[in-house]
Amino acid sequence: MQAPLRRLSYGSSSSVEERLGQVPRLLVILLSLGPMVGCSSSNRGHSPAPVANETPLPGMPPVLDPNDIYSADHAGNLSPAVKDFPSRIYVPNSGSNSVDIIDPKSYKIISHFPVGRQPQHVTPSWDLKTLWVLNDLGDSLTRIDPVTGKKGETIRVEDPYNMYYTPDGKYAIVVAERKHRLDFRDAQTMTLAHSLTVPCRGVDHIDFSSNGRYLIASCEFSAEMLKVDVESQRVLGTLALGQGGMPQDVKLSPGGKVFYVADMEANGVYLIDGDSFTKIGFLPTGKGTHGLYASRDSKVLYVSNRGEGSISVIDFATRKVVNKWRLPGGGSPDMGGVSADGKVLWLSGRYNGAVYAIDTSDGRLLARIRVGRGPHGLCVYPQPGRYSLGHTGILR
Repeated sequence: MQAPLRRLSYGSSSSVEERLGQVPRLLVILLSLGPMVGCSSSNRGHSPAPVANETPLPGMPPVLDPNDIYSADHAGNLSPAVKDFPSRIYVPNSGSNSVDIIDPKSYKIISHFPVGRQPQHVTPSWDLKTLWVLNDLGDSLTRIDPVTGKKGETIRVEDPYNMYYTPDGKYAIVVAERKHRLDFRDAQTMTLAHSLTVPCRGVDHIDFSSNGRYLIASCEFSAEMLKVDVESQRVLGTLALGQGGMPQDVKLSPGGKVFYVADMEANGVYLIDGDSFTKIGFLPTGKGTHGLYASRDSKVLYVSNRGEGSISVIDFATRKVVNKWRLPGGGSPDMGGVSADGKVLWLSGRYNGAVYAIDTSDGRLLARIRVGRGPHGLCVYPQPGRYSLGHTGILR
């Protein structure tokens, strides 16, 4: 993500989950009262209200393994809905108003077509059957059939910078960044049900709690995070990250307690306890920290550092950076995803008109593929998982 004025150019410690389990019961109760005992994580008067953690969001598929929310995403776990889809890499070129489709075996572009103005991301639908190209400045969504790779209808949707799905599959949440809104739309018809105006600037990336009850969203231009109740569709709280920050992608830990937040100006990753909505740590990773992707075995988090052409690897168990891979000759690794077998990390090269294929065993660059201008939120598809929460493929 980049600021609006730049959009038209392309230019050994125990886990938090374990430690929380040792907190005395009375303290847990007091902490859950939040503002009632004088505690607030907000700098705008919005204090997080308690959210029931024991009960999942009605209609949400049950969590298979509470110790690993990504257990359904492991290599080979393709849903029957996608098992016959050909493996492809879908690349939205924001500066070229087009989509390139790459065959991951040959590393060749096999299809190309125009779409609306400034496509930002390619997003799988909740039921996994459709891919949507989000034409931000074109105020539209363009459908792609993942069976054929063919372009389908284009429908009008205001300001779709990003898009997610509520865990029950009921709503698509269109992140209308320039409008300062989260638009809850019927997931099938895209009819607007409710617009939630948010008290921050630059809302753009989201992830959901393991029980689906709340979401955490980054606000790029005001260096804040939002907590939103999914069922009531209301803001529960805001959390300031620090002066000069620029939060980007958000990803929940396998244990379901810690949200990792990439910050492009802080050049690292914040760790946030989702339930208490507090900062609990920070990990320096590299200049221009941007995208976050869990490995297929749920052990590590891949972090793209767009400003220095590198990828950092964070170990989920220790919450430490254990490796850094640098792209030969540099680059601008941005958004992407992990191959279905977990062997390749695919990332767009935002300012280099390229897509990078990176070996996840050693960080070796397998291919650098030329695409259109300003490639952004590419989608690796199909991916393992039962349903999609949106973005470029958050599956659970």
